[in-house]
Amino acid sequence: MDFTIQYLSFFVIQTEDQASRSFKHYQTLDRESYETSELKKFLDGEFARIVKRKAERNPITEQVPTKIGRFIVEPGFELAGNPNYALFQRIRFAENGQDFLYASDELVRAYMDTSSVRGGALIVTAAKLSKWFDEPILFVMKCDFEPKIASVSDEKSLVRHVEMAISAKNIKAIQYPHMPEEGMLEEWELKLHQSSHARYFEDFLKFVSYEPSVPELINEQVMGMVQDYIEQKWQDQPTAHEGKQREEEEIELWAASEQRELQQKWSHEQVTEATMRIVEQQPEVELKFKLDGVSVKALLADYGESVHVAQLNGRYILLIEGDSFQFEKGFSPVELLHPESFEDVARKLIEKPVRSPDDDDGVPW
Repeated sequence: MDFTIQYLSFFVIQTEDQASRSFKHYQTLDRESYETSELKKFLDGEFARIVKRKAERNPITEQVPTKIGRFIVEPGFELAGNPNYALFQRIRFAENGQDFLYASDELVRAYMDTSSVRGGALIVTAAKLSKWFDEPILFVMKCDFEPKIASVSDEKSLVRHVEMAISAKNIKAIQYPHMPEEGMLEEWELKLHQSSHARYFEDFLKFVSYEPSVPELINEQVMGMVQDYIEQKWQDQPTAHEGKQREEEEIELWAASEQRELQQKWSHEQVTEATMRIVEQQPEVELKFKLDGVSVKALLADYGESVHVAQLNGRYILLIEGDSFQFEKGFSPVELLHPESFEDVARKLIEKPVRSPDDDDGVPW
């Protein structure tokens, strides 16, 4: 991808602490001055790398570094009414370097109001990808200062400390518009990339929303099924029925708990039907849980096919079927096993003495 820089403004942010922040504009470059600047060597390849970086509209996890945002617009209002969009447009279509600097300065001031801003260089660029588009693409890039950076000096001092060192390795970036496919721009969307623990850009872009992650979608879908189940179960009873209210409270507590236990509310057939509805839309959804201290990681689609849950004498039984075993690092005698028949193992479990909850594991006095 061959980008042509129209304008680029370079700012440096200084932060002594959260109460003391400042920024300084160093230079605004046009196409000719950029071509002969050291910044060209520093940023070579970064624009293409940002554009090519993949992002899922519904990411597989909640904490992903690259995501797609969409400008928020109230019903009946135009896209131009979104403040973030309007500012981006002023920067993209600035007619001269001075107008570009004024609009970029406004962006930096808004960025400085976000939480936990760190010192570094903030670079605002309008660049054309002439192969496909006549309109420029906006890039906002943030390079944090790198601590403990030194350059090699003479034989006597060996190294010299470098203040305000920056690196292109961990650049955080905003790209607008988002390019979902080569040669296609989506004016409603932008793409941002930031380290998973930092949320500077999300704080800064107050009028941009993000599609929920796959786990969030699944949570919403499951909770919708649960609500439908409760409504059907109590449909012949008054809305304020004590049993219905109690069950709704139990579900709220269950949903809010980080360590959740088996609820024993739905039959195998009901669970199978619900999982099928989810898997039809999201085939790769994972199923992860623990049975006592044993961790299980499978696909939700495996439930009822190769992963089975049962009860025996008041305890849970987990059955996993498959064609082959694969062991990780570290040998164990289990790898040498010639398995018993399922019938023999099932007989042992059925005949296993039932442990009383009153059994005392302590010393006999």
